[in-house]
Amino acid sequence: MEFTAQQIAEFVGGSVDGDPAASARTFARIEEGEPGALSFLANPKYTPYIYTTTASIVLVADDFVPERPVAATLVRCQNPYEATARLLTLYQRMTERRSGIHPRATVEESAVVGADCYIGPGAYIGKEAVIGPGTQIYANCVVEERATVGSDCIFYPNVSIYHDCKVGSRVILHSGVVVGADGFGFAPGESGYEKIPQIGIATIEDDVEIGANTCVDRSTMGSTFVRRGAKIDNLCQIAHNVDVGSHTVMSAQVGVAGSTKIGQWCMFGGQVGIAGHATVADRTHSGAQAGIAGSVRRSGTTLLGSPAIDAKQFARASVVFKFLPELQAEIRTLKEEIEKRKG
Repeated sequence: MEFTAQQIAEFVGGSVDGDPAASARTFARIEEGEPGALSFLANPKYTPYIYTTTASIVLVADDFVPERPVAATLVRCQNPYEATARLLTLYQRMTERRSGIHPRATVEESAVVGADCYIGPGAYIGKEAVIGPGTQIYANCVVEERATVGSDCIFYPNVSIYHDCKVGSRVILHSGVVVGADGFGFAPGESGYEKIPQIGIATIEDDVEIGANTCVDRSTMGSTFVRRGAKIDNLCQIAHNVDVGSHTVMSAQVGVAGSTKIGQWCMFGGQVGIAGHATVADRTHSGAQAGIAGSVRRSGTTLLGSPAIDAKQFARASVVFKFLPELQAEIRTLKEEIEKRKG
């Protein structure tokens, strides 16, 4: 596939500075640009490369002013980074799109599979399951009975959607994602732990992406939710009855305990742990390995540490922490002097 600078400008809502007929068939970083490649300039520290790159087309900001001649054709737009992401998404969908049901796939007679879908080898679509048009389900995926999947989704190999769960449209699930496994519910008794049946479901709303080997458990009753536009990285755990707010992002190994409600536009770094039955306000940011032990009531809070506290307070405490051995020695010396004076 090949696109001209003019076509790219129209797609991203930009303008062409140079040859509108210049074309690109692939992508490259600006420092590694080559003829026929599209690059972008979003970080000012890479500006020197725009004068040496051999890429055919470079996306730049509207207000970029070159200090000397640039050989590449420039496509000016409001946000080059975002525009590149949109172009990469378009490129990926056009190059990877498949269609048809593989002869080694199993689709139950009562299942409904929309137009232009792909069902890969070893995949199973259960009774009364519904798959929306344009959805791509790769090898060895399982969509169990009565589960519903929207349009234009991509399920990479070995994704499992348990019975009755709901997945919206334009959802991307990477390999090993499990939606709707039982929540961790056990009642302690005299002879051990009795399993509490998990009779609810899990719901993944539109435009969500979930990384490899992440699990979203079904609820005890009602539904676990991952709301519209949320992005969850690899190896995360979303427990039963959790509600993840729209556009919230979680990096690797984040764990959210049961019945916690997380607000919109939150950001959690790798290995953040959030206690159960908490409420986390909108736009809460938390650094890696933080432990959020209870509710966060104030929107826009940034937390660090375990147990997590305000980031500025944590920074001040960290400075003191480094000198604790010296402070302990000073306190011991002072105590000895006090004892001597008492004697």
